[in-house]
Amino acid sequence: MSYNVRIWDIRERPDRRKAFMVRWTVNGREKSESFMTIGLAESRRAKLMTAARDGEPFDEHTGLPAPELRSIKQRTTWYDLAHEYLDQRWGRTPGNTRRTLSDAFATITPALVRPGATYPEPRVLRRALYSWAFNKNAWANEPTEEWQKALDWMQRNSLPVSALGEADVLRRALDALCRKLDGKAAAAKTTRRKRAAFSEVLSTAVEKGYFAVNPLHGLRWKAPAVNEEVDPAAVPNPAQVALLLAAVAQQRGRGPHLEAFFGCMYHAAMRPAEVIHLRRDQCHLPDSGWGMLNLSGGVVTAGKEWTDDGAVHEVHSLKRRAITATRPVPIPPQFVSLLRAHIERFGVAPDGRLFRNQAGNYVDASAYGITWARARKYVLTRTELASGLAKRPYDLRHAGISFWLYSGVDPAECARRAGQSIEVLFRHYAKFLDGVQEQANRLIEQSMEEWDRVSRGAAPEGGAVGLGP
Repeated sequence: MSYNVRIWDIRERPDRRKAFMVRWTVNGREKSESFMTIGLAESRRAKLMTAARDGEPFDEHTGLPAPELRSIKQRTTWYDLAHEYLDQRWGRTPGNTRRTLSDAFATITPALVRPGATYPEPRVLRRALYSWAFNKNAWANEPTEEWQKALDWMQRNSLPVSALGEADVLRRALDALCRKLDGKAAAAKTTRRKRAAFSEVLSTAVEKGYFAVNPLHGLRWKAPAVNEEVDPAAVPNPAQVALLLAAVAQQRGRGPHLEAFFGCMYHAAMRPAEVIHLRRDQCHLPDSGWGMLNLSGGVVTAGKEWTDDGAVHEVHSLKRRAITATRPVPIPPQFVSLLRAHIERFGVAPDGRLFRNQAGNYVDASAYGITWARARKYVLTRTELASGLAKRPYDLRHAGISFWLYSGVDPAECARRAGQSIEVLFRHYAKFLDGVQEQANRLIEQSMEEWDRVSRGAAPEGGAVGLGP
């Protein structure tokens, strides 16, 4: 807030529909409002002049005098705030993230209503929030009568933003994130993702002057624990991977086409989105020796309701990387041969993609998931199936990274090849790193024993030992 306010004369712009502009500055920041008539402009300027003469401070961000700002804050609801946040962020947000934000807001908004208020048809309310209120692409069309009724109810009953400063209100909202619509517990990762979206909106509320600090920061509430470690029981060993890939190739229909697809997840530890995006010009496949895949992005299924062009898929940069970033991943000779054979047999799409469906479009997750499920049943024992071994195609990526660690590859190089930070690698593969650490401990112990013999004057095993300064 600032008392450094200057209010200028009304500016007339005859070429504009709202021809009369009221201008003022707050601590050097210019603000303006335009009106259709000179009378309205003079009335607005007079109100600003009165506030300044009465010694009211003005808000630097909005330019409004304190009494007006308080009035707006009292009228602004959580529903309004979330709606405005989504509107402002929409243009710079990918479709998949738009859908995630909408899901989070549609979950938490029904919990932030006046005490005792409950909409009689919660599923209708959630659908109206998810598919219209928090989907900017849908705003071009009027909501259905059923949805409009639910949204009108939400407008009337949504809590003011100021109420979110109360601990009990916040806990009620966070508890709602832990439950699905049917009352069952939501997945811990889903809860944390939605809480992050909630916190982001409250951070923008701080920027707008509703709070001095994010009210979540001082709240004592424990999120459900998330087990991020990869379960060794779900990770197939190299022999099992070979059997599974062979079983994929034996599946009728798209099976032979997907053998190399799943091979990419194992031999290059690629994410499914990266495999779908892989093009021939990204592949260095020599006649012999190691090859290289130079990854540059991924294809994500967002849904046509959430993309700007109505396409189901979006092409993204590498995960948490700049648009121009690439990631070179060496691949072993046996997989080079498999990719060469795949290209020779199936060719590539017009845009160079190695993998595509029968219509030439992107490979769909549900389609390759069906093939993978059939291959598991074909080759795994009942015990292995029951244990969840390689239950998801993504487990091939875990298997590839785990095998690199088992082979003694430096964890930093494993993280680089996998396209993740070293912190994430240590958090996800702690159990596998235990074996790497034990191996490192044995090597260090052997070296210490060797130097003990040298210090006692004994000849070192295998010849002289040298160590630089």
